[in-house]
Amino acid sequence: MSTKKVVTREEWEQRLSKVNIDKQDINRLVMNYLVIEGYKDAAEQFSAESGIPTLLDLSSVQERMDIRHAIQSGNVDNAIDLVNDLNPEILDTDPHLFFRLQQQRLIELIRNGHFEEALEFAAEEMAPRGEEHPEFLEELERTMALLAFHDTEDSPVKDLLHSGQRQSTAHELNAAILASQSCDQTPKLPDLLKVVVWSQEQLSEHMNFPCMRDLVKADLTHSE
Repeated sequence: MSTKKVVTREEWEQRLSKVNIDKQDINRLVMNYLVIEGYKDAAEQFSAESGIPTLLDLSSVQERMDIRHAIQSGNVDNAIDLVNDLNPEILDTDPHLFFRLQQQRLIELIRNGHFEEALEFAAEEMAPRGEEHPEFLEELERTMALLAFHDTEDSPVKDLLHSGQRQSTAHELNAAILASQSCDQTPKLPDLLKVVVWSQEQLSEHMNFPCMRDLVKADLTHSE
């Protein structure tokens, strides 16, 4: 069995110090993340400090922030109104996205204990869409399964009531709005971090070197 080469922390840091990275490229990555994720105030401040333009009208960022906040607060009707005010074609031309919003609305009715209204909404608004688009039926059935349990914590579909469900819906809607504005739908920075993780995993098969196990702290510890 071959022994992995060991690279000391000092040697690794020396190698890293020889890599030339343009700070403006890093700043553009950060700005890309702030604008796409809708952090308007942070984008304004970062632009002032770094000199990097926001590339997008920040008023449109605020509009997306308001829509995201509405979804994450459970106010789906308000979110739909805001999207239609911004661009009604977004929902008119994307039946899957509109179904996702209607599903989230149904989830919020169930969350708030409005069971009769939830049943009526499912029958009148969602069931017909399920007939038009059979691929929606499974998700509709999963959502309706929430009504079968008095304590939703016992439900096998309790994940629908978790905050992650709202965040997923908000993320999908945010991406659709960005697409309608001919903008990147996802920030580049998370994908770059995934490449870092993958590269470290590949390299660790051949050598023991200081790697970043915690990307938030960016502390270097030796791979095994």
